[in-house]
Amino acid sequence: MYRFYIDESQIQENEIRITGSDVNHIKNVLRLEEGDWVVACNGEGSDYVSRIASLEKDAVVLRIERQQETGTELPARITLFQGVPKKDKMEFVIQKAVELGAYEIVPVLTKRCVVKFTDEKKTVKKTERWQAIAEAAAKQCDRGIIPKVHAPVSLAEAFDMAKLLEYNMIPYELQDGIDRSRECVAYACGRETVGIFIGPEGGFEADEVEQAVALGMEPITLGKRILRTETAGMAMLSIMMFQMQEG
Repeated sequence: MYRFYIDESQIQENEIRITGSDVNHIKNVLRLEEGDWVVACNGEGSDYVSRIASLEKDAVVLRIERQQETGTELPARITLFQGVPKKDKMEFVIQKAVELGAYEIVPVLTKRCVVKFTDEKKTVKKTERWQAIAEAAAKQCDRGIIPKVHAPVSLAEAFDMAKLLEYNMIPYELQDGIDRSRECVAYACGRETVGIFIGPEGGFEADEVEQAVALGMEPITLGKRILRTETAGMAMLSIMMFQMQEG
């Protein structure tokens, strides 16, 4: 069934009123009709399995048949702190991170980042585009929430955000000890909130990793091969998703 995200304010008794751009999508793109089944998700893990009651000029009215938990969210809330890569790689990272279960994505500006964000208006537009990509990916893979994509932050700001999480890991190409790394990942999979720090092209500088370790973050290795920035986070999320998946 097609999935649409709604706000709780759109729910009245046993009906949901969809407005905005989704109306055109339902009527003219998907060409759905009265009686067709759809799923309306409140973005907080609840699904309303519904049928189209009526197609109005500026709205689509749904009749709720049943409410249920989405059931697609991981037990841990994983924040991906991604060193901002060049060109459109960040869009790819966001799309795949959402598919793999990330709870939120934080673009981070580190010393080796080539991309700069000096124009506030352009930064706002870029962040809005990233959030739209996250929403589209969430719809595609039946997420129960729409992961938040933050505006770019400095590494110091990212470290402050990470302090609020239960456990943080930082894959680093100069780190060794695969057995210890497996233990760290296994431990992380049992936490409620986890942060993963990924460097940009060229990786983290040594002093950045030292700062992270001093703050209690766990440096780990992902193996003997050096992964691209757009691959490393996906590898971590894939490993954790597989180990935490229930049912």
